[in-house]
Amino acid sequence: MKKIDLHIHTVSTQSDVPFEFSLTAFQEYVETAKLDAVAITNHDIFDSEQFRTIKNALSIPVFPGIEINLAAGHLLLISNGTDLDGFQSKCDQVTAKIQKKTDSISFEELHAIYGDLSDYLLIPHADKNPEITGTTFEKLKPFIAAGEVASSKKFIYAIKDIQKPTPVLFSDLRIQQKLNKFTGRQTYIDCGQISFDSVKSCLQDKSKVALSAEDGNSLLPIFDDGQMISSGLNILLGERSSGKTYTLNRIRETVENPKYIAQFQLVQQNEADERDFNNEVQNSRSIFVDGYLSGLKAIVDEVINIDLHANELKLDAYVQSLLKSAADADRQDAYSKTALFSETEFVLPDLKALTELIESVRNIIENIEFRTVIEKHVELQALKELSCELILNLRERSYEQRKRKIANEIIKDVKSELRLRTSATPVDEIDLFEYCLDRAKVRKFESVVSLLKQEATISDQGIQGFRVEAKRLPFAGALEVRGASGTKLAFSDAFKKYDVPYAYLRELLKIESLTRSEIYRLFVRISYRILNRDGFEVSGGERSEFRLLQHICDAQNYDILLIDEPESSFDNLFLKSDVNAILKAISETMPVVVVTHNNTVGASIGADYILYARKESENGTPCYRLYSGRPSDKTLISADKKSLESHAVVLNSLEAGSEAYEGRRKRYETIKN
Repeated sequence: MKKIDLHIHTVSTQSDVPFEFSLTAFQEYVETAKLDAVAITNHDIFDSEQFRTIKNALSIPVFPGIEINLAAGHLLLISNGTDLDGFQSKCDQVTAKIQKKTDSISFEELHAIYGDLSDYLLIPHADKNPEITGTTFEKLKPFIAAGEVASSKKFIYAIKDIQKPTPVLFSDLRIQQKLNKFTGRQTYIDCGQISFDSVKSCLQDKSKVALSAEDGNSLLPIFDDGQMISSGLNILLGERSSGKTYTLNRIRETVENPKYIAQFQLVQQNEADERDFNNEVQNSRSIFVDGYLSGLKAIVDEVINIDLHANELKLDAYVQSLLKSAADADRQDAYSKTALFSETEFVLPDLKALTELIESVRNIIENIEFRTVIEKHVELQALKELSCELILNLRERSYEQRKRKIANEIIKDVKSELRLRTSATPVDEIDLFEYCLDRAKVRKFESVVSLLKQEATISDQGIQGFRVEAKRLPFAGALEVRGASGTKLAFSDAFKKYDVPYAYLRELLKIESLTRSEIYRLFVRISYRILNRDGFEVSGGERSEFRLLQHICDAQNYDILLIDEPESSFDNLFLKSDVNAILKAISETMPVVVVTHNNTVGASIGADYILYARKESENGTPCYRLYSGRPSDKTLISADKKSLESHAVVLNSLEAGSEAYEGRRKRYETIKN
């Protein structure tokens, strides 16, 4: 990251409070603030002689500029400095037109004086007084590189507002002798070699400006030879067979936990790929399915232990033994007449509700977030007293439960001994309440499953222009059930009972290899449809687009994202509108490396770093060399300090050379309406 201040005053004019320039103070400011580049921008005037003196005295790049009263606001206009005398002549025309503080020039006058405004770096006051607004700002817009703001707060607002230009924060400092306090208003840019063009390029990309060095991207060593990559977005260029995929694989082996999307990996080619796609969609949404079916799972876990057939046998045995006991009443003896012979066991108190109540009260007492709301309606002391009383009640009930358990054990033992000795028929035991409760649970279970089998849309989620529609519906056959189970087991016999949920459940339990905890998934099918922007099911190509977006989003769970030529499978509009935006967002949190030959990705994505793979020959032996640098750098440099011109590399890699680029540009112009 380079630190720049492009708004500095060195000449006192009618728009300033009087001050006397000090070159020593300027040198001290540059050294103390650790600046990498500055611009001289005096109000409506340019002093080329003073500028040369300052430039020779400072060890950093110094750009000539002027702050112009334009309409009702201020505009910083900065030159590349190649023609100081010509720039002086143009600025003198501005000085002649603006003789007092209230004077200004129009956009048309500005254009007439300076000619092609795209040759300059234009930075109007955006969120800073006096601000340029209205029609003047709209006329300036095509030429603006950035907008100067008044504070770090406004910088943060502007950086997030896509309607506003790139924000910059500068000192607006008057360099004078008694300057004993330096402002902290400077801007950092993600730039390698400082030049007029590199600064202008960085300021046109919001992702390359920041208020601190920590907010920008850093360079990370990736190979043993010292080769670096950016912690942000990297593009890897190169001709065919130049070592691009080889480089990706080296990075993949070097970095732990990489996410690698190979060339053509996501293209659907046959029915097997379509099945894989459907399985992938289902697996990626398994958490949603688990959540949606959690209620059914709880019911199945309850009903799975209910055996109505066994309960009926118990009831029948109870009735038969009761009738037989009545018929054999004359066989009563001393053992059968004992009170414990026909005694029923004590019902054990259920402590679950009381335990949950105590936990709920404790949560209210310990809650900090809503403490004020709670104390508005309930006194904290009263809650504590309630908690204590409930705990005492729990102790009493627990003690009672222990006593009843002991008593029940005694009753069982005594009854068992008495039945061995008596000639009377004992009555079989049954809990009629439990019997009725089990039947009610099964009825409710069948009712819930029947409702779930009714077809309905249960989710409709938008993802980057696509919609993932989830539907619930009944299984159509045993093969679908087997697919949902994820096994190769046979379900044909069980499926015959599918229309009767409880009978179907009992049949499923007969399949020994089937995991009981997963049975709840086999009652209702969850299917997915991927819909495009028009609401229709996606085509094969759109499926690939969706998969790419999913894979890129999934990369957030990895340490680095590597993509090999995404343009091989997708059209340019999709790459520019969707893929570029997601890759740029992900690169804010992790390194991303994209191999590309496509200018939609390579030139439009706003990369932070360029890697260029090249096959070269040394002493008749082929070797692969990697060059790198920031997009604003004039040259790309290899680890062994060899260099290439960036402009030629980018044009050859992304546009097939300058001649082909110019040819396409001219053809586009001829068909423009």
